[in-house]
Amino acid sequence: MVRFAEEKDLDIINELRKQVNDIHVEGRPDIFKAGFGTELRDYAQVLINGENSDIIVAERDGIICGMACVDYVNKPETPFGNARCFYHVQEIAVDVNHRRQGVAKELLEFMIEDAKKRKLGKIELDVWEFNESAIEFYQAVGFRQMRRWLEYEVK
Repeated sequence: MVRFAEEKDLDIINELRKQVNDIHVEGRPDIFKAGFGTELRDYAQVLINGENSDIIVAERDGIICGMACVDYVNKPETPFGNARCFYHVQEIAVDVNHRRQGVAKELLEFMIEDAKKRKLGKIELDVWEFNESAIEFYQAVGFRQMRRWLEYEVK
C-alpha cells in the first residue's frame, strides 16, 4: 500500500532518510555530513505540513518500508525559460531489507497518478553519479537524462 505520510510516520521516515544520507556520505564525504542531526529530522515535518510538498510512504504488512519526499514546483517564465510546472522528487528511500522487491516502483506509480491528478506533466529528480543502483532503476522505469552537472577539481 502506498499513501501520503502522516506526522505519526515521522520516526520511520527519518530512519529511511538516514539510510539515504549514509549512502550519500559514503559516496561523497567531501560534500555530505555524517550523522543525521535535528535539522535534517525536522525537515520531514516541514514537508508533511508544506503547502506544496508531501511525503509518500509505502507499506508492506503495515510496516513502512519506503518513502519519497516530493514537492510541486511552479516556475514562472523568465527571460531565459518558459514557465513550467512539475513534480519534483527530493528524496526516495527503500529500507535496506526491502530493496529489489518492487517498493520503489510502487512509490513511482503512486507519484505518476498523483502528478496526473495535479496536472503536472513531468516528474523530475536528480541523482548522484556514485549511486549506480538508483540510476539503473530510474533508467529502467523510463527516466531519461536531461541535464549534467560537472565538476573540476582544482589542485
